[in-house]
Parts: sequence; structure tokens; C-alpha cells
Amino acid sequence: MGTVKRASRRHGASALTVLCAMAILTAPAIAGGTAYAAPAAPVPPPAPSAPATPPATPAPGAKSLEQIRKDIEGLYRQAGSATDAYNLAESETKAQSERIVEIAKLVVAGQDRISGLKSRAGAAARAQYRSGGLPPGAQLALSDSPSQFLDGANRLRQGEKATTDLLSELNRTQADLERYAKDAGALWQKMEENRTKQEAAKKEIEGKIKAAEELENKLEAEEKARLLQLEQEAQYKAQTQWLSTGALKDAKGSATDAGKRAVQFATAQMGKPYVWGATGPGSYDCSGLTSQAWLAAGKGIPRTSQEQLRLLPKVAMKDIRPGDLIIYWDDASHVAMYVGDGAMVHAPRPGRNVTMAGVGSMPIKAVVRPDA
Repeated sequence: MGTVKRASRRHGASALTVLCAMAILTAPAIAGGTAYAAPAAPVPPPAPSAPATPPATPAPGAKSLEQIRKDIEGLYRQAGSATDAYNLAESETKAQSERIVEIAKLVVAGQDRISGLKSRAGAAARAQYRSGGLPPGAQLALSDSPSQFLDGANRLRQGEKATTDLLSELNRTQADLERYAKDAGALWQKMEENRTKQEAAKKEIEGKIKAAEELENKLEAEEKARLLQLEQEAQYKAQTQWLSTGALKDAKGSATDAGKRAVQFATAQMGKPYVWGATGPGSYDCSGLTSQAWLAAGKGIPRTSQEQLRLLPKVAMKDIRPGDLIIYWDDASHVAMYVGDGAMVHAPRPGRNVTMAGVGSMPIKAVVRPDA
């Protein structure tokens, strides 16, 4: 799932993982820049070796391992939705904080402006005082030169207009400062509200992850192995159904140089654990992996899967090429990187490592391109 801190999804089918890993890590297609071949039909995951003792039959009322798998997946999906709320609150908090800083700079500039205006107003008042403050008729009667008086009267009118303009500007600047203060107060309140939402979302995420981990930790080693196989079987089934639609039939796009570097970085992280909010180098969440892979390729992209969907150009599935990002689920809570041949690399979820899987193993929302 995408995030400044994110929890995500699943493994790919075992055989597809091995085939795609060999294709990427041997890297002639990536390094050479040739187009990837059209994906072959996926090979089903191999059946596990028979356990020494048959699995115990669930007690009446106890949940089956398949139901436990669905419960665990559901908890991680709920954590993904909470992550979406966390990301939104975090981005809004950041934007509001930046706006408050901008307002503070405007306030400082406005205060400096007022100081300058007051200084000019004081100079104008002192000049008027030196003129004696006599009415114009008296000044004309006492003047030795009417022409000089009229010239001075004209300058006086100009000075009076300048003073009026100065006072108007002073009033406008003071009104601006009052508006800035009001805006800053409102932004500060919203920022605090978003921080509260952010903390609540974080607690929910951590709670869902903890609940899922507790469910999984109650399983015996053989049950955990079977759970992984059930995940792979479900993903294999979804991938098979997706490929049968012909979604990748005409997809022959070749990776750009930047796309090759991004894919090489992402595949080099395989085996590293998923950690919510991590951006490497020892662990990643899903969008932490994709954002760091493209950063390594020389292209900065948004940190979260939701922002990657919102800000990066969308492309049709038929035009997909290695390095493109695949956004999953309706809430855009997961993201992976396409590597070619119907496969993607991703950080699935807590308890799983960065791995390869079939592109269609989860519901696809969109494909976006960092280097469009």
C-alpha cells in the first residue's frame, strides 16, 4: 500500500517469480533495451511436499486456513485504507505548514512596509509644520512673489495627494496584516486537526497490522507454509484470469534507459523485508520501493501511491513498458513496478519480502509513467 508510510499486498506465483527473477537478474533484456516478449500462460505453483503428519481437521466452529488467509488479507486492506487517510492528512498538514511560513514572510514584509510608510508620513507632517500651517489665502497675501506662491501651492497639492495616497497604502497594508493573521490562525487550526487525524490513522494502521500479525503468529510452521501457498494460489488464479482477457496481448513496449535503471534497482531489493513507512536501504513499503527506484534512476517522483496516481501521467495497459508503475485497488493503496513479461516487482505487505508477482494478481486501478 502507498504511503509516506505504507502497508501493502501479496506474493506472486512461485514459478512466475522464479522465471521473472531469472529474466531480470540475468538482465539482457533490461540492459540491452529490447522489447519484452509477450507473457506466456502462467505456470501453477508447485504442490508442497506432503507433511510428515496430515494437517489437523479444524475443530467445530474454528476457522479454516483459507478463512484465516482472507481475514489477514482483509486486515491489511483496512490498514491500506487507513494509510490513504494518513497520507491525505500528512500532505494537507505539510501544505498548511508551508502556507503558514509564506504568511509569516508576508507579515514581516508588511511590517517593514508599514515602518517605511510611517517614516514618510512623519516627514510629510514635519514639512507641513515648517510651512507654518497658514491657510492658502494668507500665504498668498504674505508672499513677495505670487508666481512663486502658485508654484509652491501646486507642489503643496501634489504633496497633499502623496500624503493621502501614503495614508491609504498604510491602511491597506494594515488590513493585509490583519487578514494574514486571520488566515494563519485558520490554517493553524486545520493543521492541528489534520495532525489529530494523522495520529488516529496511524494508530488504526498499527492496530490492523498488529491484529494480522497476531493471527499469523498463532499458526504452526506448516500452517504458515500452507498459508503462503494459499496466497500464491489465489494470485495465480487472478493472474490466469487476467491474462485470459488479452490485456497484455499487444504490449511490446521497451524500457527507456531510466526505466532500465529503475527496474534494476527495484529487482536488486528482492528479499528485503516490507516495513510500513520504510524507504530503504534495508527495508521498504510499496511506494517507498517505487519512489526510491526512480530516484536511483535520476527521476524524483511522489512518495505515496495515491500521489503517484494523481500526479504521474497515465498510460493504457497496451502501452505498458518496464519501469511503469501499476496502481492497485480502488483506493490506490498499493503500487508495484512493471518489469516485463507480465510480471511486476513490489513490497507486498508486513511479513513478506520484496518479490515478483503477476501483474494481474491484484485488482488494477491504473498504470502511470514516471518518465513520460
